[in-house]
Formats: sequence, C-alpha cells, structure tokens
Amino acid sequence: MVIIPSILEKVGNTPLVSIKMKEFENINLYTKLETYNPTGSVKDRAASYILRKLLSTDKISQNTTIIESTSGNFGVALSAYCKYYGLPFIAVVDPNITLINEMLIVSNGAEIVKVDHPDEYGGYLLNRIEKVKELQSQIHDSYWVNQYENPLNANAYYQSLGKELCFQIEEIDYIFIGVSSGGTITGVSRKIKENFPNAKVVAVDVEGSVIFKGQSQKRYIPGIGSSMKPKILKRAKIDEVIITDEVSTINACLELLRNYSFYVGGSSGSAFAAIKQYFKQNKPDRPVNVVTIFPDRGERYFDTIYDPKWVERIKDIKDIRSLEKENTIIY
Repeated sequence: MVIIPSILEKVGNTPLVSIKMKEFENINLYTKLETYNPTGSVKDRAASYILRKLLSTDKISQNTTIIESTSGNFGVALSAYCKYYGLPFIAVVDPNITLINEMLIVSNGAEIVKVDHPDEYGGYLLNRIEKVKELQSQIHDSYWVNQYENPLNANAYYQSLGKELCFQIEEIDYIFIGVSSGGTITGVSRKIKENFPNAKVVAVDVEGSVIFKGQSQKRYIPGIGSSMKPKILKRAKIDEVIITDEVSTINACLELLRNYSFYVGGSSGSAFAAIKQYFKQNKPDRPVNVVTIFPDRGERYFDTIYDPKWVERIKDIKDIRSLEKENTIIY
C-alpha cells in the first residue's frame, strides 16, 4: 500500500477521457481533466514545480515572501503550496476575483492585496503587475513568480503535462490549448512537437484579449485571454489561432455538462467551442486524434457561467455591443 504524506503531493497523472461528438465522425477527441489535481486546476503543476525548483536551488529560502499577480486558479494553487512549504505569500488580485477563490486563498494563510483601479485597457492586469513591483521594492526578501515570463512556468508543463500526453496517446494530430499567462501552451507545445512533429498546435483565445493582436475590451470570464501578450509565448510552438467569443464559451460549458457530464470552467468551454468552430470549417477526410485540456472545475463558476440570470445579463451586454459595432460609421 502506497500512502501519500499530503494530497498536495498528488500532482499530475490526471485522467484522459474520450468524447464522441456525433456531428464529427472522423474526430477522436481526448481531453485531459486537470480538475483532478489537488487544488482543482492545471495550475497545481506550475505552482508545485516552481516552488520546489526555487527551494532546491536556493533561489529562495523559508523567509522569502512569494508575490504573484493572479486572476484565480494560480493564486489558489500558490497559496496551498506556499503553506505546504512554509512560505509567506501575497496574492495581488482585482475585483473580478470570485468569492470562492478569494476564500480559498485566504484560508491557506495568504495575504490578499486588491487592485481596484482599471488600467488603460479597462482591465486590471497591468495595474496588478505595477502593484507587484511596488511590493517587491518594499519587501527586502521577496520573489515575484511572474508566470508571464518565468521559464520555470513553461518548463513545469513541458516536464509534466506535455510528457503525460505524449505517453498516453499513440498519435496526436491536433491539440487545442487555451491561452492566458502562456505557460501551459509554451511547455506543452514544445513537448508535443518533439514527439509528434506533424501535430498541429492550435491556440485558443477569446474576444477582448490582446494576446494575438485582438482589440482590447472588457471580458467577463476569467482564466483565458489577457490584457497583454505574455513574453513567455516567444518560445511556444503555435501553428494556428482560434478566437472564440464568451457567449460561445458559456454555451459550450452548458453543453459539456448536459451532454457529456463534464462540469468544467470557462477556459474548457472556450477550447471545446474552438474545436467545433475549427472543424466546421476544416472537416477532416480521415480519422484524426484531437486533444484538448480542461484546466479547471465548474464549481468556481457556479455564480457566473452556471447562473442563468448572470448568463442572460452577459448575453444582453454582448447583444448591445454587437449592435453598437454594426451601427458604427467608420470615416
């Protein structure tokens, strides 16, 4: 009998599940369920890996304060692993953080600093990063994780998630990965391309994100998209980009729950919506293996994506925005 000393030691080796879509007979869709990681998301892989590496190489000590700007899942994961390793942690968040994520971060003994002034793009990311830099200058022994640039972030997924996928599937023709901080797609794409050079890596982003030169606008679903292009993406191996919209994300999440019993978060819905969007335009003439990643669980979106009143409000906002766009005269 193998007894694990802590649930936080059980990172990775998450299930790979097949989804059969009736409308796409030639697609064998496989999804990696990252909700089975200890704190419920793919971010456990990066949080545990980065802190272990930093401690083992003496880049940080038990007295070092860890600081990070986070929209949710990474903050939850870092708070849990910082507590596990006895490290103080400050999460720099904004008003869009969900109540459940804020509760989990605080419950793990972390300090929360909330930025409440929007940046030039109407979001909070750039101002969160400025606050991180301010805190770092004030706290002598501190370390900014910086998931948008830190090569350890990408390496965590190269060494774990990417490696697992290559071991679990004999052949990968396509892989669809949602992009936010950029670490997952950078690490996984490099490992996939090493083992399956002909695999097509498709990045999934949402309207309102500027990662792939989109026009910045307010986004309502966390976990995918960004107000800046992460520098870590320079090392990613991306073949194509699919931009989906948040209404399609919501509909995809509800379809996954209704038809396939997957209770997953927004970035999972975005990836599923992108797969359907892509293959409606590019129907394969032979059976192909398509892989995607479902990064987190649906409970953290119970009062947004899975709340009918919230959904109707967002759909109304999107409809108004579409009408405004149609009625705009460009001189």
